[in-house]
Amino acid sequence: MGIDMKKFIASGAALGAGLVLLKAYNGKKRNIWVYEDSDMHNSYEIDHEESVNAPYDRAEEGLTQLDSAYRSEWQANAFPQTKKQLEELES
Repeated sequence: MGIDMKKFIASGAALGAGLVLLKAYNGKKRNIWVYEDSDMHNSYEIDHEESVNAPYDRAEEGLTQLDSAYRSEWQANAFPQTKKQLEELES
């Protein structure tokens, strides 16, 4: 084997390795995995399905699951539930 043939084989191997690396890099670039948005504030279903506590709690009747979550948060933070309670706090 001559020197020219060895150079030809070495350059072919280097070119092949470069192409493999380039393909692997481009493949990783396209395969980005992202978590699906699981925030209930952006969910159409949660804002239209009836509260799961509605059969057990009269205060939850007519509320959606999103409204129920807000109600639970307000109760936990002692936020007034009615306009009358709010007016009593202000006076």
